[in-house]
Amino acid sequence: MTAVDTNVLFDVFGADVTHGIRSANALRRCLREGALVACEAVWAETAVAFPGEKPFLDAMRAIGVTFSPIVETAALRASTSWRLYRSRGGKRERVVADFLIGAHAWIQCDRVLTRDRGFYRDYFRELTIVDPAEHPG
Repeated sequence: MTAVDTNVLFDVFGADVTHGIRSANALRRCLREGALVACEAVWAETAVAFPGEKPFLDAMRAIGVTFSPIVETAALRASTSWRLYRSRGGKRERVVADFLIGAHAWIQCDRVLTRDRGFYRDYFRELTIVDPAEHPG
């Protein structure tokens, strides 16, 4: 199961000229290999880019991404990682949502599909990262 990060969905839904094709290819490849899911944070961040709930839900269904709520263990792991980030002098430019996405992927999925590999490698070292830029086809 692959957790999908918001940046990949924005690439695809926004037809990003720089990252859109690679992100779409990576989504298709990951879907062939198993389920695609998104947690509450990704769901909420992505939904605001649509004019309403129905177009958003239709779009998510069309690309095969389903909703996967965060379990308690993942939420607690997110808080541990957030605390580490802040203790290292991390500013509020990184929001708790990023840590929830990472913890959800690590605890509940096999990997995360994201372009934000540096962040996830720093705070979720055990997490397998699929970067669309590293897998163009």
